[in-house]
Formats: sequence, structure tokens, C-alpha cells
Amino acid sequence: MNFIRTAILFLFFIFGLQNVQSQTYNFKTSGFSVLEKNQKGKWGEWSNLDLVNLSVVLDTNKHRIVVYSQEIQLFYILDYIEREENDTDIVYSFMCKDNDGKECKLSIITRKKQDFRKQLYINYDDHIIVYNLFSV
Repeated sequence: MNFIRTAILFLFFIFGLQNVQSQTYNFKTSGFSVLEKNQKGKWGEWSNLDLVNLSVVLDTNKHRIVVYSQEIQLFYILDYIEREENDTDIVYSFMCKDNDGKECKLSIITRKKQDFRKQLYINYDDHIIVYNLFSV
């Protein structure tokens, strides 16, 4: 667990995913979209991208990710998942519990073939929220 955490922090530094301030990484959002399952359990369509300017903080000291929306979204990190990389993406994932006690998976994805654009995916069983991110 400590090795994975250290490796994630090192890789975040190398790939410029943070504004170094101890072990706190700060982002801003530029938009978000939602995907939901219908009554038959099938995924629907992504909602239109809504423009939003929110702060997102990954704090590995406190093992949490916070999205400062109108209603603060607080995610406690339960597990740091090993970094994944393929031809198109670099993915850092975290198993979390939200402030309502629901488990979810958060992923910070860097899109290599899209000018290294970053996105935060918040994956629940019945819906997914995606935020477009940039480092501050």
C-alpha cells in the first residue's frame, strides 16, 4: 500500500498532475457530464456538457478527494489502485466511499491523444459523473 502510494505520488510529479503543496494536488474543472442507467439497467446517453468552474483537491495525506461543488462531494480513499497505461490513456484510480457512505471508483485519466487532456470520472453502479480537469 505504501509502495503504491509512493509510486502514484512520484508519477503524479513526473506527469505534472499536481501543484506541489505537501501531498495535495489541486485542479479546476471546466465542464461536467453525467451518464445514467435506465430502468432496464442499460446505459443511456451522456448528458450535454455543462460548463462549471469548480475546485478539486486530491489530498493523499488525508486520503480523500474533494469536489467543491454547490454541495461538497467528499470521497474517502479506501484503496489506491495501480496506475494503468495504454496507447491512449494514463489512468490513476482510487476506490472510495462518498460522504453518503456509498462506494465508488474515482479515476483521473490523462488522454494522451487529446493534448494530454485530464478528466475525473466518478463511477457508481447506476451512474457516472465526468469532470474535465486542468492543473492549477
